[in-house]
Amino acid sequence: MKNRKLIYFIVIALLLNACHKKTTTKQADDLALLYQESTATLFNERPASSTMYGINEKLAGGKFNHRLEDFSPASEKQLRLSLLHINQQLKTTKNTDEHTEVMRNLTRYFSGNSEFDIGYIDVWMGLSAFIVNQINGPLIDAPNAMITNQQINTSDDANDYIKRLDHFDLFVENVLAKMSVDADENWIPPLVIVEKSITAMQSFIKPEANNHPFVTSFVAKIKNNNNFNQHQKQQLAAKVKKLVKQKVYPAYESIISQLNDLSMIATKESGIWAQPNGAAFYQDAVKMLGDTDLTPAQIHQLGLNEVDRITAEMNEILIAQGLTQGTVGQRMTVINDDEKFLYEDSDAGREKLLNDLNGYINEISAMMGEQFTTRPKYQVEVRKFPKAREESAPGGMYTNPPLDGSAPGIYWINLRDIKANPKFDLKTLTYHEAIPGHHWQIALNLEQESLPMLRRIAPYNAYVEGWALYSEQVAKEMGLYKNDPFSDLGRLKAEMFRAVRLVVDTGLHYKKWSREQAIKYMAETTGTVESDVVAEIERYMIWPGQALGYKLGMINILKLRNDAKKQLGDKFDIKAFHDLILLGGAVPMEVLDKKVANWIATIK
Repeated sequence: MKNRKLIYFIVIALLLNACHKKTTTKQADDLALLYQESTATLFNERPASSTMYGINEKLAGGKFNHRLEDFSPASEKQLRLSLLHINQQLKTTKNTDEHTEVMRNLTRYFSGNSEFDIGYIDVWMGLSAFIVNQINGPLIDAPNAMITNQQINTSDDANDYIKRLDHFDLFVENVLAKMSVDADENWIPPLVIVEKSITAMQSFIKPEANNHPFVTSFVAKIKNNNNFNQHQKQQLAAKVKKLVKQKVYPAYESIISQLNDLSMIATKESGIWAQPNGAAFYQDAVKMLGDTDLTPAQIHQLGLNEVDRITAEMNEILIAQGLTQGTVGQRMTVINDDEKFLYEDSDAGREKLLNDLNGYINEISAMMGEQFTTRPKYQVEVRKFPKAREESAPGGMYTNPPLDGSAPGIYWINLRDIKANPKFDLKTLTYHEAIPGHHWQIALNLEQESLPMLRRIAPYNAYVEGWALYSEQVAKEMGLYKNDPFSDLGRLKAEMFRAVRLVVDTGLHYKKWSREQAIKYMAETTGTVESDVVAEIERYMIWPGQALGYKLGMINILKLRNDAKKQLGDKFDIKAFHDLILLGGAVPMEVLDKKVANWIATIK
């Protein structure tokens, strides 16, 4: 009898276990479908971003290289609702694993804030305030993807490129419609941003059509391609040139005309607080892009404290180099103008600068095994911004490689003002943008094929920018500033820049500083050349909260590393720590905190 009972309970247990496994498997399958749906939903509406990332048609929800985005108000609204619906479905699941937690967060990030129907959803920035501005947005990002990332290997590829150009009038018309609807809600960029956007659009269509990057990049891509004979190459180039002249230029003229109209009613205030319900928008931006629960007031004070600390460290180096007169900012201005730190303002000088950047990449690349176990397979290349982008582009920037590795990651450098690139700044900029900063982290993230696609491109600002700023310190710890006090001063200057960002971002958007007040504070504190400072402040004006991620992210990564060192002692392994941070992909800081805590507990 006892044996029969025992057998009965064993059978019941096995059946229950089988049911549990079946239920668990179904839940996992359902989640996987939601992950796929979220990727297809986003990228189907962002075909230019699909081109930039080089994702396949299945992930993107169909063919995309022949299409441009539809930023009409109705289409933009539908994208946000679709992603919000997926987010709500993910919220109802009981799963608490990292994948589900991060995907919940990402679908919220890409669906924007339901309180705001203004702006547009950007694959990098999430809810971005102004659909037309001087730095990014559809009218800058879509052309960049076509010029830099769209591959032309076959006649189908060439026809896709031409179809995109042929649709440029409708593409711009939809952007105009969204900008107009926002303006009807009195959501209009500050006057100076409208004026700089006009300049950026004018620069884009300034070249003659045959010299426009749309034409020259296309010609360069097919030049040595044996899939086209000489006659075909000439015909295709003529079609591209014709469409640039007939579709692209008139479309941008219409944008310029509309911006001129907006300039008549745009506010002269600089911060997002001046927009309708702007304080609430900034609060959400602080949470999403700063990834913090700190208040703007607390962040402002943290920035002031960091400025004081870094100023003291810079002062020590300056005194040691015999520079004792004036404030740190004033002394930095003096050495910024010192001829020995400047490249020649010529083509040869700019070429020398690019060669030096490649040298810094090669030097640190050979040393990465000291602190890192896993090396990305993707390559990185240094390029200068094209002339058409110099006026509005930042000093340096990184764009990721496509998934298939058909092109490298690109570290862009702005050579508009040669004085804005003193030699002592460039090591640090290289470590930030390339190795071990953005390229290293983003390339490794893209390689994580086991992750859902949205996680492979996760743009968590505090994580991504925090890592890049942390990388600058790692380079110092690797000895790359040894016997080079001025480059170490450049490193501190760069960190100071990020501390100042905490002050000016909250200053502009919370404390209601003017643009001029923010420029004055940054210029006097950092000693940076005026052209860079103006571009930076105007960047923060259109990206509320983005400037917070650098320092807040770095502070948290350093805190996690110090906690791990303290708790693990001799068991702490810097290579394992870096793998832990990087190989799980970009995540919210709350998730990163848990990962490190679990890692420490496991080792202990």
